[in-house]
Amino acid sequence: MLVTLLVILLASALEAKPQFPTVVLLETKPVQDILDVFVTGSFPTKSIDVKKSNPASPPKPLLIVSPITDGTYPVFMFLHGTCLENYFYSNLLPHIASHGFIVVAPQVYSCINWLIPKLPIRESKEIEFVAEVGNWLLSGLQSVLPEKVTWDQDKLALGGHNRGGNIAFALALGYSKTPLEVKISALVGLDPVGRVSTDPKILTNVPHSFNLSIPVTVIGTGLGNESVCGVVGLACAPNYMNHVKFYNKCKAPASHFVTTDYGHMDMLDDNPTGILAIIANSICKNSKDPRDQMRRTVGGLIVAFLKAYFQADSGDFMTILNEPSVAPAKLDPVQFKEEQNHAQV
Repeated sequence: MLVTLLVILLASALEAKPQFPTVVLLETKPVQDILDVFVTGSFPTKSIDVKKSNPASPPKPLLIVSPITDGTYPVFMFLHGTCLENYFYSNLLPHIASHGFIVVAPQVYSCINWLIPKLPIRESKEIEFVAEVGNWLLSGLQSVLPEKVTWDQDKLALGGHNRGGNIAFALALGYSKTPLEVKISALVGLDPVGRVSTDPKILTNVPHSFNLSIPVTVIGTGLGNESVCGVVGLACAPNYMNHVKFYNKCKAPASHFVTTDYGHMDMLDDNPTGILAIIANSICKNSKDPRDQMRRTVGGLIVAFLKAYFQADSGDFMTILNEPSVAPAKLDPVQFKEEQNHAQV
């Protein structure tokens, strides 16, 4: 089992580190020691486990983290990484929700169930599963939310970690055979990893080839392209299929942040339970620094990005672009592709 997971999660070769262009500097808020987006927000939240047997009949089990304060909120649908469980992110997701977002994290598949005879499911099938969940939101999400909490159907962001990031990009690019009834308005790639030998092959050698008309942010890790055991090729997010490739294929508006001192799995909980969690925590090179700083940085970046594009509040986002040191974890490089006719988000 461990050997099989190693083959799926790890890559075959490393490339030299790429050169990054100069970041675009934009207007910013006055610099603080740390921005509010990097700490728990003001909205109390509730975690809701929605099984397939629920009367709302979701196509996949869901972990929903929602504000409980009366109001209407944007939705962030988050896709787990290869053979990971949605509850492995139980510290990261509430951070995002506490800033006024409903987080929906489907368990798209489980490697415990798919372990024998094969693992995991094909990416093309995973895309269809996610499309089904996205369409379900229109008819079923409202019924499982806290009382007097509603979701804004015009403000849906899609994101994912590892292979889940690749699936998110593929769905936004229209690779689903299932007609997507819900509109995706923003896209987040959390250390996304694309596969060059599987369908769909969205990572080509053509720069700026992602024909997306929505804002995108890509968050990468500085240690993701390094092997846990020093063997060349055994990296969880190798250069030729990692966050750099995804960002380079994005058109404006797009942003790119790299958590320099952290690894591919460092946004997970400190000690998630189960055999898959043990493997996930040991299979990639991890940071020696506390994971809490990584989770708060990733959560804060996502919150600042969504506030900028969903709430017309770009101050925190611009501040991070101009002064990355306000984040709990080191961010380097930081990049932004700006729309030519707009000075600000």
